[in-house]
Amino acid sequence: MTNEIKDKSPMPVLVSWSSGKDSAWALHTLRQQPERYDVRGVFTTVTKTFDRVSIHSTPDWVLKQQAERLGVPLYEIPIPYPCSNEIYEAAMRKFLAEVEALPKHLTASHFAFGDLFLEDIRAYREEKLSGTGFTPIFPVWGEDTTLLAQKMVTSGMRAIITALNPTKVPAEFAGRWFDTELLADLPDEVDPLGENGEFHTCVVDGPMFSSPIAAKPGRIVQRDIVSAAKDEDDKIHSSSPNPPTYVYADVVPVNA
Repeated sequence: MTNEIKDKSPMPVLVSWSSGKDSAWALHTLRQQPERYDVRGVFTTVTKTFDRVSIHSTPDWVLKQQAERLGVPLYEIPIPYPCSNEIYEAAMRKFLAEVEALPKHLTASHFAFGDLFLEDIRAYREEKLSGTGFTPIFPVWGEDTTLLAQKMVTSGMRAIITALNPTKVPAEFAGRWFDTELLADLPDEVDPLGENGEFHTCVVDGPMFSSPIAAKPGRIVQRDIVSAAKDEDDKIHSSSPNPPTYVYADVVPVNA
């Protein structure tokens, strides 16, 4: 008989929510293990100039509907445009302090990220959370991206390509659905999940949602990237002195 009592309650987690497929699947993976993880909310940076999720360009109205269908609180972290890495990191430190101040039933000890294989991004997250009292976890780390992409599509997940790097993926892929046809059409050198920054998505349906979001692809625009922060799963943007042009697809209501 031992006096030591082990706490077997699931670890409280907040999920870094880019609004795209990888973070959605990371959350879904955690929820398949309720004995280990208690998903208490999602957080993301929102570029207030455009009222959109940073990097992915998902409109805020879609973001809010995603959170409703996940059934968890949404924590939006406002950042400006352009946003330096210094400003971004200050916004994240402020958010960490806010999480610490949450009531016990809402706060978390772990942050989950949807990173797959980029060692530098993982190291960045681990470094920034070191000594904060929060622990990063990576639910889908190391998964085969070809197999995982097929698993996502088979599960019923529906996602729209909302941002892409036209030097890596044809510009006309913007606004396409992430489906079997898209996977077949991707150039051989492109990661099926766009992990190297080839493209980003917005999820509108899937097993992690209670119901679909009534949304569809909208207008396609091109925009020069003035500045970028190392934000969410950001590998699409760089701090080049010659800002590149990226292609974005809006997400609009189906009746628009």
